[in-house]
Amino acid sequence: MHIAEKGEGPVVLLLHGFPELWYSWRHQIVSLASSGYKAVAPDLRGFGDTDAPTSFHSYSSLHIVGDLIALIDLLGVHQVFVVGHDWGAYMAWQLCLFRPDRVKALVNLSVHFFPRNPAFKPIEGFRAAFGDDFYMCRIQ
Repeated sequence: MHIAEKGEGPVVLLLHGFPELWYSWRHQIVSLASSGYKAVAPDLRGFGDTDAPTSFHSYSSLHIVGDLIALIDLLGVHQVFVVGHDWGAYMAWQLCLFRPDRVKALVNLSVHFFPRNPAFKPIEGFRAAFGDDFYMCRIQ
C-alpha cells in the first residue's frame, strides 16, 4: 500500500474518492502536519501505487477495511481520526461500522451514510437519477 504521510501527533487518515489518489489531500496533509497531526493518505486498493488484485472479488468493503486496519496497525496506533471523500467516505463509513474501536472521530465529505440494501443497485440508481454521463455510469 502506497501512503503519503507527514507530521507528528495523533493520526488523521485521509481516504480519497474515485477516481482519485492520495494527491487529492496534498494541501490538507501540509495543513494537518503544521497543526500537530500526523496526516496519512493512502492510495486505496487498486489505485495509484497500491497493489491492484485482478479479481473483482478482492475489492469488497471487507477487503478495503482490512487494508485500513492493517495500515492503522502498521502505524502503531490504536485509533485514528478519519476523513473521507466520495468513495473514500463510503469506505470510512464501513470502517466505522466494522471496527468502531479503531476510530476516534469521522468527518465525511459529499457522501452521507446509507445503510446496505441488497435490493438497491447503486449504478442503476445513479443512472436513473443523473444519466449516463454521471462519472460512475460513464466508466462502467
